[in-house]
Amino acid sequence: MNLFDRFARVVKSYANAILSSFEDPEKILEQTVLEMNDDLTKMRQATAQVLASQKRLENKYNAAQQASEEWYRKAQLALQKGEEDLAREALKRRKTYADNANSFKAQLDQQRSVVENLISNTRLLESKIQEAKSKKDTLKARAQSAKTATKVNEMLGNVNTSNALSAFEKMEEKVLAMESEAEALGQLTTNELDGKFALLEGSSVDDDLDNLKKELAGSSKKGELPPGRTVVTNSNNPFRDPDIEMELNELRQKRNNF
Repeated sequence: MNLFDRFARVVKSYANAILSSFEDPEKILEQTVLEMNDDLTKMRQATAQVLASQKRLENKYNAAQQASEEWYRKAQLALQKGEEDLAREALKRRKTYADNANSFKAQLDQQRSVVENLISNTRLLESKIQEAKSKKDTLKARAQSAKTATKVNEMLGNVNTSNALSAFEKMEEKVLAMESEAEALGQLTTNELDGKFALLEGSSVDDDLDNLKKELAGSSKKGELPPGRTVVTNSNNPFRDPDIEMELNELRQKRNNF
């Protein structure tokens, strides 16, 4: 029997867990307030019914009390007239109405206690409903915030940060490589343009060679060298060039000045 009891408890715990997972706080709060309002309506209806019953008891009590007093007055009148038998019968009637009045009075006292409890409980329920409505708005806002936070945390949990950072690093390396390639191509293009303009602005070795050939062909006879610079000989040293000696002296002077 213990085995079945334990199995039943396990099944019940699983069932409660499943039901709890399906509970939406916002819907449960709304439903609870609606149920409390329904209970308040029923309590007010019950109070109204008890008040109506109390009113009927009051009417019966007052009628029985009046009838008892009326028969007592008649008994007095009959006794004054010397009609003892009639007075005795009137007193019997008076006693019957007096007993009924006492019974109604007991019921009325009990009914009044019930009405007081109903009115007290109704007022208590009304205050509880107002408190529940105030708490409902607060709890609904907190539940909505919790749902939003849960969704955000789930989204953040599904994001693989390491993979994302790795992807950014790879893309950064690729962008750097593209920038380096663009810079290298720009340098190559600039060097190529500079080379082309240098070719246009400067003379080539072939042009110099052609000019030299033209000079030799126009100023020299076949088999003769072109005239060189006239060398002025010095009596002391016939191999020294005066111009060269002058430049050499200038260099010596500059060296001494330094």
